[in-house]
Amino acid sequence: MTYWGLDDRAHTGEMVVNAAVAEEVASVFRKLYDQRYPIRRMELVDAYKGSDYDSIDAGNTSAFNCRSATGSGNWSEHAYGRAIDLNPLENPFVYADGSHAHSNADEYVDRPKKPGVIHADDKVVRAFEEIGWGWGGYWSSYKDYQHFSKSGH
Repeated sequence: MTYWGLDDRAHTGEMVVNAAVAEEVASVFRKLYDQRYPIRRMELVDAYKGSDYDSIDAGNTSAFNCRSATGSGNWSEHAYGRAIDLNPLENPFVYADGSHAHSNADEYVDRPKKPGVIHADDKVVRAFEEIGWGWGGYWSSYKDYQHFSKSGH
């Protein structure tokens, strides 16, 4: 897909999703492109040898990754290609105590108004809600600001 980078230039990225959601996901990213929403990078998790940590640390927007859910032994929605992590540096996973795993995301924990940062009811959240997807920023016990999924989990 073509996306606008944080450098305000068009880039071409790759993303693998479940075939059942591919069309609706493409419609969201088409809308974000039209709105010039900035994305740091978009590569397959294969570029990071399947490491979710390394992909997030690089600020990589991705979807399919055969892994368990954070803090769980159950499969993640990413393992089914029905979840997307968008700008994970700008939108970190924050535990209930306020801690997070990526020191290069420190400045984004308090949700500043900066390019690529997702906020409640902004155009990114609304675009995913229009296709029936939920946002991890609305979760109560912890916040996964980067996470959007078909199931809402």
